[in-house]
Amino acid sequence: MEEGRRILIVDDDEAILESLRAILELKGYRVDTAKSGWEAIEKSKANFYNLALLDIKLPDMEGTDLLVKLHGSEPKMMKIMLTGFPSLENAVRALNLGADAYLMKPINPKELLKVIEDKLREQWEAEIMSEERVREWIETRLRKLQGGT
Repeated sequence: MEEGRRILIVDDDEAILESLRAILELKGYRVDTAKSGWEAIEKSKANFYNLALLDIKLPDMEGTDLLVKLHGSEPKMMKIMLTGFPSLENAVRALNLGADAYLMKPINPKELLKVIEDKLREQWEAEIMSEERVREWIETRLRKLQGGT
């Protein structure tokens, strides 16, 4: 399921960007990076991403503000918040604003990969369910039309 899935990593720390990119590319994900919130917004307008990893502290905006902007324009994109400054308040706020998960730095690669796989599976299952509902609606509509009711 990883093959071809696109992930956007947003963090102003070059070392974190490159290490996360290397881990994810080894698993077959297509990875793009952004060092600021505005760069992430521009990239998400130009490309489709299945999932985004968002740092809570960015140079130009709070990661939660970026989360809200991305959630508004890309509601189906899975969004995982990353922070080196964990607090219950931050976690609850991020989840209430639409984050799909919240992880603390330093990131454990195995934990990160598991969360990403779980969230992409959830996304895939939701897509399948939506397609199934559309198919059922079309079949029901065709039966009604063919039956004259």
